[in-house]
Amino acid sequence: MTAQAADPSPGDGSSGRHGPDDTSRGDGRTRGVCLRLAYEGTGFSGWQTQPGRRTVQGALAAAIRAVSGEEVRPRGTSRTDAGVHAMDQVTAFTTASGLDAATWARALEATLPVDVAVVSARDVDPGFDPIAAAVAKRYRYRIHDAPARPVLARHLVWRWRGRLECDRMVEAARHLVGEHDFTSFEKTPSTRVSKVRTIHALEVRRSADQTGGDADEIWIEVEGNGFLHNMVRIIAGSLVMVGAGRRPAGWIADALAARSRPAAGPTAPPHGLVLAVTRLSPDPWHVSPSSLGR
Repeated sequence: MTAQAADPSPGDGSSGRHGPDDTSRGDGRTRGVCLRLAYEGTGFSGWQTQPGRRTVQGALAAAIRAVSGEEVRPRGTSRTDAGVHAMDQVTAFTTASGLDAATWARALEATLPVDVAVVSARDVDPGFDPIAAAVAKRYRYRIHDAPARPVLARHLVWRWRGRLECDRMVEAARHLVGEHDFTSFEKTPSTRVSKVRTIHALEVRRSADQTGGDADEIWIEVEGNGFLHNMVRIIAGSLVMVGAGRRPAGWIADALAARSRPAAGPTAPPHGLVLAVTRLSPDPWHVSPSSLGR
């Protein structure tokens, strides 16, 4: 893995969730660029810039600086934690460089570290806000429950010692679909006014191997309109408790109703989680750039 410098100490108050998308030039001829990124989260302390730590946002900002000399803070739709991966992180920034999105994609792909990739890019209006445009996200959590260690996938799956009962997990997962107060599935109490979120779909299945038989992984896929901190990982940890026979399937409903973090199961490790899909409206990949503004 190519070494990447830690993020410098920012002077923009980056302890908040998102900062401004400043450019180093103020001639008024700015344009927006929207990217879909994939990254392996193993070597990162998450998405958000943190002084002295290597982050995806920091790596992208450094690559932009190397290409155009601009100081920007790209905005990402998902603030993934340390060790969490992404197949479809959507991010956007403004630039006065004059480079179009296709040129930016090629330049950044040549500049970013080996554990970050630009999947695709689109030109957008400078006012395009990817955070506001994200209407749903789909996460996948992978669990390896075979006796042998998952050597090649060890940074991508949670290894569980003991075979899990997938059918029991499917039954338990049904209790979480729909609109609920997910207080029990948040890491710590936060200042959020509402803990209500909607899960549109929650699928639990054993992945098929190349011969069509049962493989050694269980995949939990969750799609919703938003997620509390560690919500997907706590859902995964709770479903594993059911699959391991430590809790009955109906326990999930009781944990949800309790609205208390201790009522739910453990937080699954970060490395089994990947941001699989980000759904946007408006979507730069399906509408004209002129409609993507304020």
